[in-house]
Amino acid sequence: MAAGVLLVVALATLLSAYFGGRQSAAVALDVGISTIRLLLPLLIVLLVQELLSREFDKRYYLSSLTYPRARSSLLLGRFAAVLALVLGLLLALGLLQIGLVQFIGGIYPQATPVALGQPYLIVGAFMALDLLVLATLATLLAVVASTPSFVLIGTFGFMLVARSYGAIIELLGSQAGLVSNTEGYRASLGVLGYLLPDLGALDMRMLALYGKMDFLPTDWPWLLLSSLGYAIALLALAVWALQRKRFA
Repeated sequence: MAAGVLLVVALATLLSAYFGGRQSAAVALDVGISTIRLLLPLLIVLLVQELLSREFDKRYYLSSLTYPRARSSLLLGRFAAVLALVLGLLLALGLLQIGLVQFIGGIYPQATPVALGQPYLIVGAFMALDLLVLATLATLLAVVASTPSFVLIGTFGFMLVARSYGAIIELLGSQAGLVSNTEGYRASLGVLGYLLPDLGALDMRMLALYGKMDFLPTDWPWLLLSSLGYAIALLALAVWALQRKRFA
């Protein structure tokens, strides 16, 4: 699966450069980041389904839970394995993308080259935080859900809402005529800010595309701490749920 993700991201990055016009490297980097942000959550879901959901669905716990160790060690160990593989793959994808974008930039130079140094590292760090939140949510759903398919539905539903509601609120603020009763609609969406992290704000690709630190939001420490705290809370809730889970 990791090799397939590497291949898809490489093809998406290379082929999208042909549609870039005068900004081939920027388009390639943009499409590559979008592909990574779509495929890695899918990989997280598949891994969590295999390591945790199948554990309960196929009754493998009849063997694994007979060892003299806490249930939390089983959960945290498998969560750490999923996270290590995903973050390692993210690092490999980042290095691959740097090489491909530099290759494209050498063939099709552009007036404002993309920034593949410190800005790109910041983009990767916030992307890793986004994946951490999704991995903890998938782990929680694997513990409490009755079917493995709910892990896929719940994780991707959460991802779509958490990545989009902030942009929708901002759009309604600038384009008030898009819907009727704009204030009520914005107030309803604003409630999500108290329940979900703003994963859309963690997309910092503009830093790498244009190389300007002005695109870094002023409240980035709050984004960092709130998302990290949300991930820790979800993981703690998953451990608590597994401790109280009754097996037939």
